[in-house]
Amino acid sequence: MRPVRTGSGDRPDARPAISVDLAQYRHYARKSINELCGAAKVAIGIMSGAENGRATEIQAAMALLEFYREVGVDMALGETPVDRFLESRLELEARQARAAIAAPATGRAPTGVRLPAERARPEPQAQPQARVAAAAAVPSGDEVAAARQAAASAASLDELRDILSWFNGCNLKQTAKTLVFADGNPEARVMFVGEAPGREEDEAGLPFVGRSGQLLDRMLAAIGLDRTQVYIANVVPWRPPGNRTPTPQETEICKPFIARQIALADPQVLVFLGGASAAALAGTKDGILKLRGRWLDYNTGARSIKALATLHPAYLLRQPIQKRLAWRDFLSLKRHLEAESG
Repeated sequence: MRPVRTGSGDRPDARPAISVDLAQYRHYARKSINELCGAAKVAIGIMSGAENGRATEIQAAMALLEFYREVGVDMALGETPVDRFLESRLELEARQARAAIAAPATGRAPTGVRLPAERARPEPQAQPQARVAAAAAVPSGDEVAAARQAAASAASLDELRDILSWFNGCNLKQTAKTLVFADGNPEARVMFVGEAPGREEDEAGLPFVGRSGQLLDRMLAAIGLDRTQVYIANVVPWRPPGNRTPTPQETEICKPFIARQIALADPQVLVFLGGASAAALAGTKDGILKLRGRWLDYNTGARSIKALATLHPAYLLRQPIQKRLAWRDFLSLKRHLEAESG
């Protein structure tokens, strides 16, 4: 592989960032990231006799691919979309055109070959145009009503978990390994709600068990709490493929279940971890940096619960400087709990 040097950042001592020119490896486009990592290892073997700097760059490229595999990436893509359906159709037309040219001089096409109506042979240099993907269908009123009815029928958290285990109205269930329902103490005074589980959570069946979960544990410990004293869940209980953001349609289908989960747990305080959960449950349109630290009211239908929005631990891992803001929010939560205790 020929890695490409990109910018080295603003720091004069920063090492050059390494990326991979995937355009040079189109024949890997349909191979898995595992195969790409294997290819990178072969490249390192080839470069073993080359200069050390070159071998180091190859190792950096493989490390990047290993990172992609760890976060759930399973396909290598180029910078421009490729319509595989169109690509296959063009290949078929090319075969049909070659068969027509090879037909007898009578001009009749061989049996089973249909001459294309237009453009006997595709231009060799033509780049397939990307098909515009159809927008995800908004759930019908009947589907949302069915989700609400199913969620409302749960008289306990155990019943709600069972209902989610057989509910098939959300497409994410088809690609996720497990249902990630909740963790912690359902009778706790504080309930934390995130957006959706990631790869580690999908494998464990518990929310916030990866790096972001470890950071959340440390944040809780800083104010004298642990998982036995809090209840943790997500708006969407199934992992989106590749850790992508859930679509509004997927969130809308799952909202009745998390709303019922909150109502059944009936905490004193609700904490939104990130702007996505705050937007889904509180209906706010403000960004999380503007919303964080503010106390809101969340209505369960039976009573109003105090809710606090703060930064998601995953965001804090990407932006460590913002931990100071999250610390202020957790101190505010601690003061509120102490005041409620008396």
